[in-house]
Amino acid sequence: MSKSKQLRELIAQGPVMLPGVPNASVARLVQRAGFDAVYISGAGMANATAGVPDIGLLSMTEVVRLAGYVANAVTIPAIVDADTGFGGAENVARTVCELEQAGLAGCHIEDQEFPKRCGHLAGKSVVDVDEMTGRIKAAVNARRDEDFMIIARTDARAVEDFDRAVERSRRYLRAGADGVFPEALQSADEFKAFAREVKAPLLANMTEFGKSPLLSFDELAGFGYKMVIFPQSAFRVSMKSTEEFLRDLKKAGTQSAWTKKMQTRDELYEMLGYDPAGESWKGGC
Repeated sequence: MSKSKQLRELIAQGPVMLPGVPNASVARLVQRAGFDAVYISGAGMANATAGVPDIGLLSMTEVVRLAGYVANAVTIPAIVDADTGFGGAENVARTVCELEQAGLAGCHIEDQEFPKRCGHLAGKSVVDVDEMTGRIKAAVNARRDEDFMIIARTDARAVEDFDRAVERSRRYLRAGADGVFPEALQSADEFKAFAREVKAPLLANMTEFGKSPLLSFDELAGFGYKMVIFPQSAFRVSMKSTEEFLRDLKKAGTQSAWTKKMQTRDELYEMLGYDPAGESWKGGC
């Protein structure tokens, strides 16, 4: 079964939790922890790999390559943040083709203007509804695999208002989107109301330190959301821990006190499928 088909079947069976990852190694940990799908965060790729803010600085080629590494490191389906589609309708079409070929199961495309901003920061702007529906139509027409999921993200709640976010989402669904990602809803009541108003597979973003309250997976599932992403959680935990380690290393001059908190060499090799004794690797391409 293709990963895109696998993703659709998972969603049909019930809500899916998707931890966000910045790279393929963390994706392997997600799979080993028993999750059924993984989310590739645009912020994660920008912050962790390039060391830049999430404002659309990575090119389509860079995102496809990084997302492809993740998709091919695991057997579970992966959804990727495709930002605004990296240009006009023609660019969106090419983006979808490239992501399909790279092994992704789906992507979300947003209605922000380029250059985009993090969905939980002020100063965003959104394109005209017709321009966004053009992006969605181009994405849907470009895919060769009909199961590849096209999710329309709207940032209209912060820029316009809740009702316009609902109205835009309905337009995007009529244009052919398979699901909707309402970014930066501001209360549990808004998440609940959006699910009542928009009848489609919905994606909820549980990012920390943003506009949205941190609701549990079970709460959101009860509201009717089919996908819940935690885009930067693992990255933020690892960055905080690494910062503390580096301060201690600078002071103590040794890492000895931290070895019990580290992934061991054997654990790393097991995760990667590498047997150094036999000089073999279980991976492939």
